[in-house]
Amino acid sequence: MSNYIRPQIPGATVFFSVCIRAQGSDLLLREIHLLRSAVSRTLRERPVTVNAWVVLPDHMHCIWTMPPGDHDYSTRWRIIKARFSHGLPKGPLRASDLKRKERGIWNRRFWEHHIRGKTDFDAHMEHCWMDPVRHGLVQKPEHWEFTSFAKLKRATA
Repeated sequence: MSNYIRPQIPGATVFFSVCIRAQGSDLLLREIHLLRSAVSRTLRERPVTVNAWVVLPDHMHCIWTMPPGDHDYSTRWRIIKARFSHGLPKGPLRASDLKRKERGIWNRRFWEHHIRGKTDFDAHMEHCWMDPVRHGLVQKPEHWEFTSFAKLKRATA
């Protein structure tokens, strides 16, 4: 089994990709209110600065800046995933899910990348902004409503 060692840099800005196990599902959009609730409750308890967030049908990307002295984004993701999962009806589980006391909804891991400067930050912001277009969900990124950019646009309108 792989042993993942994640950097522990307090106050870091980090890009994340988090996926559900059922590729091609629209679960995250169907249950967007549950996801938003899990995220907002968790980030109220364990704040971060959310620089960007985009939710697609079966995965999401976001950029967080951790508070000074704090590097524990893994716990935040564990809590978000658990809260979301517990709000859904139970479905069939694999033996490995039962053993780990999981619901079988999320991929076990998430991908993270520590941002290394303004160019890197801008590239990952662009990734969040354009991902709905890349996946053929909309023709223009501003037409995608499941993003922090849409919230910003509404606030400035």
